[in-house]
Amino acid sequence: MALDTNVAIPAHVALILDGNGRWAKKRGLPRTLGHKEGCVTVEKTVEIAARLGIRYLTVYGFSTENWKRSSEEVGALMQLFRYYMVRLLKIASANNVRVKMIGDRTRFAKDIIAGINRLEDETKDNTGLTFVIAVNYGGRDEIRRAAAKFAADAAAGKADPKQLTEEGFAAYLDTADIPDPDLLIRTSGELRLSNYLLWQLAYTELYVTDCLWPDFDQEELENAILQYNKRDRRFGGVK
Repeated sequence: MALDTNVAIPAHVALILDGNGRWAKKRGLPRTLGHKEGCVTVEKTVEIAARLGIRYLTVYGFSTENWKRSSEEVGALMQLFRYYMVRLLKIASANNVRVKMIGDRTRFAKDIIAGINRLEDETKDNTGLTFVIAVNYGGRDEIRRAAAKFAADAAAGKADPKQLTEEGFAAYLDTADIPDPDLLIRTSGELRLSNYLLWQLAYTELYVTDCLWPDFDQEELENAILQYNKRDRRFGGVK
């Protein structure tokens, strides 16, 4: 399927990549293989989104709550992350993609932090799609950290609480230089936000598909965009 030229492409699409474990279980495979296949789907989706003209693509890679999983699964995810960062650098260079990580990276091992920093530094001048990965990220934690930064600035006389606006507070968030998502896609049929981009999703259009993340493809993305084009976005006003 090819989208018509009159179809509006959302500038920013956010994704909750759900269903890797269920995809593997259906095939009698370990959960880690589901996560690995999910990474392959992420790579394909970045390239598809860039071709379609999406300007920002944000994915939920690893949440602050994911540390609660078994040590074996968390360890396997960290190893996969190490491998994926190397591949992502090649993909970003080949597709003029800028990579940005959001979340609290301080909990990761030093080599992972170095890999994240390298990804951001070596792609910062790319002018195509901005690919945002939320790692050790939680919406509440992001707002907490932003509030702490603002409080520190206020205590130092660098900010005035009485003059604080929504835009001013947003400048303290991880997404300070990124527009709010126009469209959120969640795979595997789950109907919740899972502590994802709680500030930024205030007026985002939501789209849920039963498709498990490793099976997500261009047709699924285009279906979501077509549904987005049927929405009447009023942002609390009246047309």
